[in-house]
Amino acid sequence: MLSELEEKSVEKRQREWKKSTKGQTTKEFFPEVSERLKMKINPTQNFTTMVTGHGKTKACLHLFKVTEAPICPCGTRDQTTDHLLFECDF
Repeated sequence: MLSELEEKSVEKRQREWKKSTKGQTTKEFFPEVSERLKMKINPTQNFTTMVTGHGKTKACLHLFKVTEAPICPCGTRDQTTDHLLFECDF
């Protein structure tokens, strides 16, 4: 059970989270701050890559000019975390 101060803090964080234009991929996984706080998460590199959309995907590396093209080796779309999780057969 949260104290009144903790509840107010979570409510404030939720308002800020909803207003923010950053973290759109993360918001898809964790739209509610209170629900996220109930979870025990082991923030591995792969987990962080998936919930932030940043990591060693070709799409992300292309944004930083590390790779020439964002296309996945499967040849169908840009290699994003969503593509890898839901579409890619490579």
